Amino acid sequence: MPKSDYSKSDAGIVRDYLKALGFQERNMEFITDDKATFSSIKKTIETWLPNRVKKDSRVFIYYSGHGAPAIKSGDAYIVPFDGDPNYLEDTGYPLKRLYDKLGKLQVAEVTVVLDSCFSGAGGRSVLAKGARPLVMMADITTIPSNMAILSATQGSQISTSSPEKGHGVFTYYFLKALKEGKKNISEIYEYIKPLVEDEAKQLNVQQSPSVSPDAEKLKGKFILRR
Repeated sequence: MPKSDYSKSDAGIVRDYLKALGFQERNMEFITDDKATFSSIKKTIETWLPNRVKKDSRVFIYYSGHGAPAIKSGDAYIVPFDGDPNYLEDTGYPLKRLYDKLGKLQVAEVTVVLDSCFSGAGGRSVLAKGARPLVMMADITTIPSNMAILSATQGSQISTSSPEKGHGVFTYYFLKALKEGKKNISEIYEYIKPLVEDEAKQLNVQQSPSVSPDAEKLKGKFILRR
């Protein structure tokens, strides 16, 4: 797999922003590089997280990095540090499984932010420079009412990075939205969508963020800034 440009630094800055917004560090799990193995991701999502949340908890998941479609099924998988894109059913963490596990949490809200792309369209095995190989949006019917998913791309688009800004384009504007006081996922999405699209065009890439459920249904909910 090619290097996922700026993913580690993006994740670190998102963590810092969350702390500034009131998320307590003792309730955060931050895994990158060789620590982001299949077993570590599985343990964090399926054991560590359920054991820490309460009914009034607000859960925030941020992922920046690689992913790929399974060769046979086309299902989207997060590709861990020790994953093999040729054997995703055995070494990858399924996106559907992630949403299923998060959907079963007895919590107030779950917000998932993905700076990645599902890049297997057309059978391409080589990505453009700076592309992050992950993720298709889950079927909207599978998302529970207390979950929102904000993704860097739509369909088979590429989530790109900006060497000039030193970030993934999507994450750069996501952070800018928080800095400028956008409070919830609906406001953030409406703010970043045209900015990401314009920036991507300058990099000769088609990229348009997506959100599920529809932004209108999210108004006033999934608040990150109180």
